[in-house]
Amino acid sequence: MSVRERASERRATAEPRAARPTRRSAGMSRFAGPALRYLLLLLMTVLLVGPFLWQLSTALKSTGEPIYGPDTTLLPTDPTLGNFGKVTEVIPVWRYIGNSAIVAFASVLTNCLLGAMAGYALARMRFRGRGAVFAALLASLVVPFEVIMVNVFLTVRSLGLVDTLLGVLLPGAVSGLSILVMRTAFLALPRETEEAAAIDGAGEWARFWRVALPSVRGSLAVVGVFSFLFAWDDFLWPLIVLKNPDNFTLTVGLQYLSGTFTNDQRVVAAGTMIAVVPLLAVFFALQRMFFRGIGEGGVKG
Repeated sequence: MSVRERASERRATAEPRAARPTRRSAGMSRFAGPALRYLLLLLMTVLLVGPFLWQLSTALKSTGEPIYGPDTTLLPTDPTLGNFGKVTEVIPVWRYIGNSAIVAFASVLTNCLLGAMAGYALARMRFRGRGAVFAALLASLVVPFEVIMVNVFLTVRSLGLVDTLLGVLLPGAVSGLSILVMRTAFLALPRETEEAAAIDGAGEWARFWRVALPSVRGSLAVVGVFSFLFAWDDFLWPLIVLKNPDNFTLTVGLQYLSGTFTNDQRVVAAGTMIAVVPLLAVFFALQRMFFRGIGEGGVKG
């Protein structure tokens, strides 16, 4: 056997040995990737869902069960709904829920309608200063409400809307986020559909109301869910504007629980659960359209 043949044989026998660690490391990397992703998802689930489950557990615990310390358990040993009854005894919770519902649903209506109209104008219409308007809109998204809160309050007071639900609604009647979402949705629509409607004699308002708006229902659901969430959870602005307890929203009215039941966090947790339930109901009712709208925004972006 020649020297060249012996060298070729040695290379042939050495290649599988060198390939074995490569295949093993590739298999480990394929396993480590999904394992790391599932571990991160589990960690995020614990961080996001854990506080909610703890509050729910605290709200269902009876007086004799500990809520702090080493003997505390997540599952109540003797669950009770009595803490929710105590909430209704301390504050007029149904009245506060009604006030919050009025503000939240009105905010959904105004944000969907006004946000869609403004988004359509920025996406489809040609007018002088459109770029400046869009730049101002983007700038408004990064300005905290606390910066302009005093000026907003002076404006509301000059309109005579202090201590009214309309005064609570007015600053959030339409947000820059709502306009931006709707503008993105309208930009992705094919112009051929509107051009066909224009040929048939449809005006600008008819093209917006009958053609463009029904095509972006997913984005409308996104705007509606976020508007409801922001309006229902808002605490600082209603606390500043409202003075009469009969006009309090739920988030403002729940502060009385901490003062009356300082040593009973079970009642405070029950009040928190009462405030969370409508948010969950709205989200689950619109989740299909919501995720469709999120997906549409991802494709359009």
